[in-house]
Amino acid sequence: MASGALTKPQMSSPLARCLRFHIVGAFIVFLGVAAKFAAAERRKPPYPAHTDFYRNDDSMKDYEEMRKAGIFQSAK
Repeated sequence: MASGALTKPQMSSPLARCLRFHIVGAFIVFLGVAAKFAAAERRKPPYPAHTDFYRNDDSMKDYEEMRKAGIFQSAK
């Protein structure tokens, strides 16, 4: 006969080990994506640079030039 009682197997240990692995992996992927977006945000030009174009833009003048050039077939 056995002298000691057998210890119960731990059923949650494989699940905990798998979850720990995936949580660490997801955190590393998250840091990579966040760094990519942060770098893209830094390189984005500031919005006020685009306002110079619209400040001096005359859309009616552009429309008339395109109409005279024959780009629009329905507007004669």
